[in-house]
Amino acid sequence: MLFVNQKTVHFFFLRFLFVLGIFSFPCIAQSQVCTGSLGDPVVNITFGQGASGPTSYPPPSGYTYTSSTCPNDGYYTITNATSGCFGNNWHTVTSDHTGKGNFMLINASYEPGDFFVTTVSDLCPNTTYEFSSWILNVLAVAGIKPDIIFYIEKPDGTVLASFDTGPINISSSPEWEKYGVLFTTPSDNATIVLRMRNNSPGGNGNDLALDDIAFRPCGAKVTADIQGNADTVDICETDTSTQFAFSGDVSSEYQSPLYQWQISTNEGNSWQDISGATSTSYLRLPVSAPGSYWYRLTVVEDIFENIPSCRIASNLLIINVHSLPVADAGPDRVFIEGYPVTLSGTASGENISYNWIPDLYINNDSTLNPVVTPPVDMIYTLQVKSGFTCVTKDSMKVRSVKGLFVPNAFTPNGDGKNDHWRIPYLDEGLEADLKIFNRWGQLIYHVITANVSWDGKVNNIPQPAGTYIYTINFNNNSMLPLKGTITLIR
Repeated sequence: MLFVNQKTVHFFFLRFLFVLGIFSFPCIAQSQVCTGSLGDPVVNITFGQGASGPTSYPPPSGYTYTSSTCPNDGYYTITNATSGCFGNNWHTVTSDHTGKGNFMLINASYEPGDFFVTTVSDLCPNTTYEFSSWILNVLAVAGIKPDIIFYIEKPDGTVLASFDTGPINISSSPEWEKYGVLFTTPSDNATIVLRMRNNSPGGNGNDLALDDIAFRPCGAKVTADIQGNADTVDICETDTSTQFAFSGDVSSEYQSPLYQWQISTNEGNSWQDISGATSTSYLRLPVSAPGSYWYRLTVVEDIFENIPSCRIASNLLIINVHSLPVADAGPDRVFIEGYPVTLSGTASGENISYNWIPDLYINNDSTLNPVVTPPVDMIYTLQVKSGFTCVTKDSMKVRSVKGLFVPNAFTPNGDGKNDHWRIPYLDEGLEADLKIFNRWGQLIYHVITANVSWDGKVNNIPQPAGTYIYTINFNNNSMLPLKGTITLIR
């Protein structure tokens, strides 16, 4: 006597009703897509990146590999571009459907037949899958249109599902189109055979590109949202207090669902289970490290708990943590009455804007290099704001003086008082070229800087007491040259 678990019977009955509502088995005239939610691709054929060679997908009796990106009838190649083929009767195709890798380029044989065959195993049993592929008609002029039939079969040839694209139209520019069909795997999880047949003859046309062939489990609807927010939220790295409440909604068609929230930090290339996040709600604690954090809720019937390929995933919830922009107000400056100062601010970041605070005695507060003329000492702050309202500030000081004071004596005797000859408030914007000469006219000190500091030595040798001559030329012609004497007192 055969005993059947009632829970399993109930599950498969619900599965049957779900499949019956979204797809039927006969050959159809319109591409099928999953109307519920999808899981991760169990099979994802992308044809790789970079250099390539022949593959095992085309039947060896029907098609021959060539390295040419303009294959002749009955030939195929794996490439990331094609151009100038057959007197430009083909489109120039500069990338695959995603722009990230290769595609399979097929010039149909004269006789209709299979051009792609592969086997797929380890699918989830008694589960609806969406098979999909991207196809491009590479013909740019009138000719035979590709007409592709997809067959999903058991190894014994039993057809589980089929789909006919119908004639794929010629377009004025390259257009990748997605085609797909839904099917249900056998309960014994048998190997599935995918067969693509070109229903048109080769010759003048019937040439196509094929890319991104995928099998993804299709289940009832699973949705997720961030309470009080859109599905994508942008915050700044300084936001260390905001928490986000995630919630999921799962179709009642699931009998005994198990839940698992997942996170991806590489834009969905891989996912990790979040420990302990096994209900329909999840509280995301603050994360200050910049990056894009993707979240989703996955669901699987408890009888398939240990088969990851059976999981169905919700829509994405994305928290983008943005770096603060960079603000540098530049060095402190000196405004000598009558000689305006140009500030040297710098800024960088994502879609930034900036302004100076306060907007007093400044010719333009929204440029990085404004001209300022403050009558009193002033602190100016450069505020930089990103497109995501992340703000950084940096300040500098402008000292306001009536004129340039040049000391006429100093005492470099090592007592810590007046040991260096310095010119206070000599702003770098004046581009001062200062020279000191001894009584014999020899140049003993030379700087082109705002930082004048002579210790009374030449090559670390103390110079004798006496009178020395200095000259100051201003390279930006802002001030008249200066000349005078310095008394070195020992």
